[in-house]
Amino acid sequence: MNFTPQQLAAFLHVATTGSFSEAARLQGVSQPALSRTIQQMESAVGQRLFDRTTRQVALTPIGLDLRRIAERLAAEFDSATSELARLVEGRSGQIAVAALPSIAAVLLPPAIARFREGRPDVEVTILDGLSESVLDVVAQGRADLGLTIRPSPHAMLTYRPLLSDEFGLVCRSDDPLAGEGALPWSVFRNRPFVAMASTSSVRQMTDAAFLQAGLAIPPLFGCAFLGTTGHLVAAGLGITALPRLTLPLLAQLGLVWRRLEKPLMRRQMGLVTRTGRTLAPAALALQAALEQQARLHR
Repeated sequence: MNFTPQQLAAFLHVATTGSFSEAARLQGVSQPALSRTIQQMESAVGQRLFDRTTRQVALTPIGLDLRRIAERLAAEFDSATSELARLVEGRSGQIAVAALPSIAAVLLPPAIARFREGRPDVEVTILDGLSESVLDVVAQGRADLGLTIRPSPHAMLTYRPLLSDEFGLVCRSDDPLAGEGALPWSVFRNRPFVAMASTSSVRQMTDAAFLQAGLAIPPLFGCAFLGTTGHLVAAGLGITALPRLTLPLLAQLGLVWRRLEKPLMRRQMGLVTRTGRTLAPAALALQAALEQQARLHR
């Protein structure tokens, strides 16, 4: 007895109205077609579902039992189709976003806040980590979106640029370097350089800048977290170089940021997705919110 939703709906219309002609009208079919549907159901059950007279149509005992079952199945079907509609419209579902800490803390929160205004039932998981871990979780399918620097060409990943984040010197407000205007990277020649971890995207770019400037700068500490780097600078243990986008994370420390040039270094940030993987509607909507938020930082 594998009844279709249409058959169950036809049965319930007859059971509710007590009329084949009225049920056919509600079902949007002819009365003979409706009668054939009920006959097919009765054949499958092996019992009559309705007692028919010239004046009325009444449910049999088996029909009464089927009505209770059909009403429950119809409610479950309506709930399932409603859930599917919400998924298709991007109003429910689950999204996992992997991101560099600087983007996870600065770009992602306002984008998610805007996104959730019309989608409070979408569950968003944030996986913040260094660049390589971001690429790995997206490639493995554990994250729908990745926010990181431009990766090397990767067969499994597709990159969409969002913004360009320039580097600057970070020092205490009472440091002699805490002035205005751009500075050359050579200012690090005679000052302790508080470095990020060698696996971080920031460290990779500062190493590249020192190489281009012909500088041999010994890194100190090798911090995995921006907060640690900022507190070391605030404690007077050295100066560092960080992208502008990281500044809100260090605002409470009262540090100063000055643009660095010779060479001018810009960290290209963007969205990474798995090549060939179709994003769910909710993930596409969050991607649009991130792109909109990124335009505010350009």
